[in-house]
Amino acid sequence: MCGFLGEVSFNNNLSDLKKFKSLLHLSIHRGPDDTQILEYKNIRLGFNRLAILDLTDKGSQPKQSPTKRYQVVFNGEIYNYKQLAKLHRINNLDSTSDTEVLVHLFDKIGVDKTVRQLNGMFAIMVLDTTEDITYLIRDFAGIKPLFYGLSNNSLVAASQFNQIYRHPDFSNNLVLRPDVVKAYFGLGYMLAPDTIYKSINQVKQGEYLKFKNNKIIEVVNYKAFNKKVSNLDFDDKILTTKIEDAVKRQLFSDVPLGTFLSGGIDSPLISAFAKKHKIDIEAFTLSVQDKSLDEADLATKYANHINCKQQISKIESKDILGFVESHFNFMTEPFGDYSTIPTYVITKKASKKQTVMLSGDGGDELFFGYPRMLRTLKLRHWFKIPYRVRKPLARLTIKMGVLKSWAPYNYQTISDYVLQQQSYISKTKLNSILPETNYPKAIKTIFEFNKSASKDSLLSSLRHNEFNGHVQRVLIKVDRMSMANNLEVRVPFLDKSVLDYGFGYLPQKFKGEKDLKKPLKKIMSLFYNKTLISTEKKGFAVPIDSWLKNELKKDVMSTIFETKFYGNNLLNFEAIKNYVNDFYNNKHNEAWGIWHIYAWQKWAINEGLI
Repeated sequence: MCGFLGEVSFNNNLSDLKKFKSLLHLSIHRGPDDTQILEYKNIRLGFNRLAILDLTDKGSQPKQSPTKRYQVVFNGEIYNYKQLAKLHRINNLDSTSDTEVLVHLFDKIGVDKTVRQLNGMFAIMVLDTTEDITYLIRDFAGIKPLFYGLSNNSLVAASQFNQIYRHPDFSNNLVLRPDVVKAYFGLGYMLAPDTIYKSINQVKQGEYLKFKNNKIIEVVNYKAFNKKVSNLDFDDKILTTKIEDAVKRQLFSDVPLGTFLSGGIDSPLISAFAKKHKIDIEAFTLSVQDKSLDEADLATKYANHINCKQQISKIESKDILGFVESHFNFMTEPFGDYSTIPTYVITKKASKKQTVMLSGDGGDELFFGYPRMLRTLKLRHWFKIPYRVRKPLARLTIKMGVLKSWAPYNYQTISDYVLQQQSYISKTKLNSILPETNYPKAIKTIFEFNKSASKDSLLSSLRHNEFNGHVQRVLIKVDRMSMANNLEVRVPFLDKSVLDYGFGYLPQKFKGEKDLKKPLKKIMSLFYNKTLISTEKKGFAVPIDSWLKNELKKDVMSTIFETKFYGNNLLNFEAIKNYVNDFYNNKHNEAWGIWHIYAWQKWAINEGLI
């Protein structure tokens, strides 16, 4: 797990080397073990390494292919690199790193065929010096970040957003995109391929881009997951094998490797499979002072049940609060999910003993773990009724006690309803902050639902919505906070094989919350007592409403009101001011929305943008 910066000059005029080094240093926390820079003709590649495989210099990057045709920087892990080396008869390797297998594959079968065979998490920049083509490649789940800027002078790609907008070819021409800014304030993150700046983009998950000179000559969607589903329920045996094989693939490492272990379903299941194949693996659990949030007792029962070594790190709530300011130092892009705070703390504590961790992220989205999916399913028939008829009918049935939700009354379409469930500033307030501005195409696409869809079709669409939307936000959070602490986090539920199988099936009996993640609960019973599995997950959160109104209030007010507000020429600052004041006057309870505004300003201030 690492960080890279690469630039291709179209006029043979690379940026000042001192400036390039300073930009590369911005991602030093992603790879503190070694830094290397390669210059070749009109290209320059820089790499900060977190050594995981082959800890010698032979595992360093940037790397050339044996023919020297391809110049490569690569962030991530290829889980099936040994199998690919064997399949394509790649021998006489100088190192045991996956990067070396990767560059041999480029020489032997080309970039396109190589990328389609990779199973892992990766962001790759490849320069084909024979064809004068640059490839930017991102993994099929979007686990690893990949930003780029394209100008008449250069193509610049990097692991961090700020490495692009601070580059001299872009820093003097930063124009905000109103639609993406609106998406940030509503949802709290930037969804690929967009960023808040017109000149800077992201590579989407499952895609690679081909550049020649200053143009994108091709966008290739090399991996998309099936939207057509079988009428069959999940096959427990097949699913068990898929998840177990994914965990087994991800247990290789030349540095200490462990698992996160909390309550619930996902991390205990990953930990159980990991223990089965790595007998000495250690699980990490964070214990918090607040008993209503603490999962340490349940996690300990899980660990004891599978006879797994466990490291429990205790922390008090007041100490978590102390990490708020320092965690903002690693927010190199605007990001408004306050669960970054506990994620930062957990990864910081875990990194004291481990360098690689397996997590249970992705289980909720792939196997229907969120009650909001169930709520949407129950209300789907209401949205088939024309809104003019539905609105008074909904009001009447609510008064009669038949309908329990105001959603059919408040939202014209099912798409509006699903979107608002993942938005943290109400539609009216958001429109006042950014009037006459729509969401970008990327957001509209993943939140577009057919009102006439069948139950199965709607469920499939909801899962794709979660994967292409909410999962991406989760992955941003985990990547940025784990990398802040020099920790690699692997995600077995987002293994290619698990995703391929998972997207092809649906639960056939999906009636209530007990059916949420039912396939995973069945697999859990192979390892754990059913009384443990049925325990409700608490979830490690922070009391953000209380913090904003007490401990953080002074900093929130000074950050928003006593400093020039970033983008105030685009945003209606008076509406923002009223929104914040209304929160402190108890006129609304949208604490998460306040955090979006606060986090936006903290990012802009820390980055010197205001």
